[in-house]
Amino acid sequence: MNLRSLASSFMISAVTLFGAGCKVVPAKPEPAAQRPDQVSNFAALYQQNCAACHGEQGKYGVAISLANPVYLAVAGTDMIQKAIANGVPGTLMPAFAKSQGGMLTDQQITILAQGVEAAWAKPAALQGQSVPAYASSSPGDPAQGQQAFTTFCASCHGSDGTGLKRKDNSTGSLVDPAYLALVSDQGLRSLIIAGQPEDGMPDWRSDMTGPGSRAITDKEITDIVAWLASHRVAAPGQPYVHP
Repeated sequence: MNLRSLASSFMISAVTLFGAGCKVVPAKPEPAAQRPDQVSNFAALYQQNCAACHGEQGKYGVAISLANPVYLAVAGTDMIQKAIANGVPGTLMPAFAKSQGGMLTDQQITILAQGVEAAWAKPAALQGQSVPAYASSSPGDPAQGQQAFTTFCASCHGSDGTGLKRKDNSTGSLVDPAYLALVSDQGLRSLIIAGQPEDGMPDWRSDMTGPGSRAITDKEITDIVAWLASHRVAAPGQPYVHP
């Protein structure tokens, strides 16, 4: 047998053995990539659109905590859904609805709003007590607001709102123009009403523990916001006003 015949026999035997002992398994098709407007999982939508500002678990973010049952009870699902869709004027919260130039469908916005409620709301958060209105219906009085701030807020934030330095609990300035440029009046009001429990800040009922103490009234909250807002400047962070 010459070399050509030997090589031919070897190839035939190899093909025969391969065909007898192995089966070719077709490759599984790659799963089709999901388009952004097809995402319908709350966790995925929250991670992609909300976590950067409101925190991975709804808290410890730069924006108001969503994992706050009192805030959710005061704001309500409809208000949260509107904020997601239309954004919040005067803040860094953008509009996410496609109709407003965002990237989310109406269905995705509903999933987010209802998902926040399902994840962090507690029906008994208000304990049956009357709660101040989510939004103020009248302008506040800054002078009276300063008095109310001294009564209810100074023990943690200082009588002038510039904060306190303590070993156990330090607070930053609430009257810093740079801070006030980033937070709206509604944001300030929401923080006073709902508090920020992860940072040790109680809600509007903070002074109801001692004898003769009481919660902050709706008008006092409105006045405190007016006093804080009076510290805003036209060009925050600027060393001088440009001509």
